[in-house]
Amino acid sequence: MSLTALLSAVSTTHPTIKVKKLHVDAQLPRYSHTGQWGDLAADLTAAVAATLAPAGTAGCTQAVSTGIALEFPTTHGALVEDRSGLAMKGITTLAGVIDAGYRGEIKIVLTNLNAEPFAIAVGDRIAQLRIVQRIEAQFEEVEELVEAPRGGAGFGSTGK
Repeated sequence: MSLTALLSAVSTTHPTIKVKKLHVDAQLPRYSHTGQWGDLAADLTAAVAATLAPAGTAGCTQAVSTGIALEFPTTHGALVEDRSGLAMKGITTLAGVIDAGYRGEIKIVLTNLNAEPFAIAVGDRIAQLRIVQRIEAQFEEVEELVEAPRGGAGFGSTGK
C-alpha cells in the first residue's frame, strides 16, 4: 500500500473534525468512553439554559444551542441522536443530519413528551453526535424490484 493510500485510510477511520466555539460556555463534543469498547457517539452539551414546556404546549419543542460550529472533511458528516437517559425521561431529538458543508451553529431540536416542564442547564449533555462517512448513492428508477422474504411488510412486521 502506498503512503498516500495509507494516510487516506487512516484519515477516514479517524477523521479530524474542526470545532469553533461560538459561545463562552460551549464545550467540544467528547466521548465518555474511548478505546476498544468506546462510545459510538460523542456527547453534545447545552451552551445556554432552556426549559422545554410540557407536551402539547408552545415551547415543548425548541432548538437548544450547543454554541459550536463544526467543519467536517468532505468525506464525513454526522447524525444527532438521542441520549438514552433523556429518552427514558421523555426528552427526544427530532432532527439530526449535519452535512459536510454546513458551517453554522449546531442546535439540537429537543421535544418534551411529558406533562411537566423539563429544565436544561448550561453544560447538560443533551444529545449525541454520531460521525458517519458520507456516501453519495446513485438512484435508478426501475419498473420492478427484486422480491425479498420481507416484501412490503413494515411497522410491526416482526410481531413485536
